[in-house]
Amino acid sequence: MKSSDRLTLAEPLGDADVLVAELVTKTRREEARTVMATVAGLRDLGVPIRDIAVVARDLDQYEEPLYRAAVQYGITPVFWVQLRVTQTRPYALIESVCDVLGTEEPSREVLCRPLEHRWCPQSATSPSWPIDPETVQTSMQVLPDEPRTLGEWHDELEENPETDDCLVTYVEWLHDCPEPRPTAVTDVLIDVVERYEEFGLPVTEARDSPALVETERDARAVVRVKTLVEQLRHKYADRLDEGTLDRSWSSIAELSQLIATQRPGRREHSNARAVDILEANDVWLLDVPYVISVGLVDGEWPKQTESVIPPELQEKILRGEGRVGTLAPRTAWTTGRDRDQFDDTLRAAGDGLIVTRHTESTSGEERRPSPLLEHLETDVVPADERRRLVSPERELPDYVRAMLNEEVSDGE
Repeated sequence: MKSSDRLTLAEPLGDADVLVAELVTKTRREEARTVMATVAGLRDLGVPIRDIAVVARDLDQYEEPLYRAAVQYGITPVFWVQLRVTQTRPYALIESVCDVLGTEEPSREVLCRPLEHRWCPQSATSPSWPIDPETVQTSMQVLPDEPRTLGEWHDELEENPETDDCLVTYVEWLHDCPEPRPTAVTDVLIDVVERYEEFGLPVTEARDSPALVETERDARAVVRVKTLVEQLRHKYADRLDEGTLDRSWSSIAELSQLIATQRPGRREHSNARAVDILEANDVWLLDVPYVISVGLVDGEWPKQTESVIPPELQEKILRGEGRVGTLAPRTAWTTGRDRDQFDDTLRAAGDGLIVTRHTESTSGEERRPSPLLEHLETDVVPADERRRLVSPERELPDYVRAMLNEEVSDGE
């Protein structure tokens, strides 16, 4: 790589081919509400919902507030983000079951972990199952500290008058689980997930916020984990045939982690009556009349990257100076990837681009505008017009209305 090419990812953005309006709010939640008020306002003026897209660099911090705001304005959102299945309760449940079955002498903590993740038996009836966390903790306190085999745990529970009957049912189920053959993977784990779907998922819904964000995530995780278990059975059988894996529940747990962290595909499907909410890496080559780009805050877009390489050495590598000039630079050091994704976002907008940002963190710290905005000529919406946008009148700011094509304007 020539030294002159090393910084090309950090070159300025080109000029926008459409009008660009900038909406500024105090907090992230106000920003999310403003975004959905804009979507609703455009829809009120006859813009089809499929002609609008909301784009964020990273939806981790925006999914929940955007979902809440969408519900408030009667909008159906479709979040095009990957599901981190290993961070969900259904996955933690099957992993904890494998851990117990794969441990010769589990501790009381390992033994009870599936119960903490809402394990239920086939004979479960509500409201007896799943066991609430307080009951699980109370049951653990009466158990001895020393690890035991499952048979010894069963004897201990049978002899202890303070033991909860649900705990006995659970340990008997563990004791009766089959050997870790490939067919046992689906026989055991699919049944566990289905019981969670029937009895554990309603607990999430009952404790969820009105936006039901956690319930939606939990339900999708159930579907994903079922698919994962089916894949796990076949891959486990293949590895056993190859002789590259031991026949054990511990091996099944390790293989499930390997499959799950590959994070395949997208978790949403197209919905003609919903607004698409995408991450910036999915905008490439899209063509949408009206794009709303959220989170144009310094440190978020572009995102601050952590590296073990000191900034001074990064700079020398990027510039190709001295002996370190032979090393390959990382694109993350130049924020070039974020710049390119923002450029893709800008190019995706056919009739108008609306950029939004907030000025204050949840702890009250100042949030500065993204340096990416310095390369654009934006029309900043006055504060009074933004307030009218989120008021019951839901009046679109003049700079946004100017984006509407003649057909929509005439139909107003």
